[in-house]
Amino acid sequence: MPDRNPKALRAAIAQHAPQLLRDFDAHWKRYVADAYDVSTVPAFMARWWGEYAIARDPELDAHVTDLEHRAAYECTEAAEAQALLEEASNIRHLAARTEPGR
Repeated sequence: MPDRNPKALRAAIAQHAPQLLRDFDAHWKRYVADAYDVSTVPAFMARWWGEYAIARDPELDAHVTDLEHRAAYECTEAAEAQALLEEASNIRHLAARTEPGR
């Protein structure tokens, strides 16, 4: 993981998960750059830190995507869908806590 700042995170995304770059830049422009409000930066970083932590690992990214897809399109029981979404959520929360350098 890069240093925990927007510039370093953007560079890491550009290099290791370029599929996220367009959305990252659009989100930055809409909610941070054009807002002129630095109070939005922590929430922005929290979201994209976790997104990048998952996207940089193709197997983990595919697993989370599969869990969410199965919950949305394949489950016939609410409890089963909930369990799949909870697993995906747990992975996202763990990814968001990944420290720089890991």
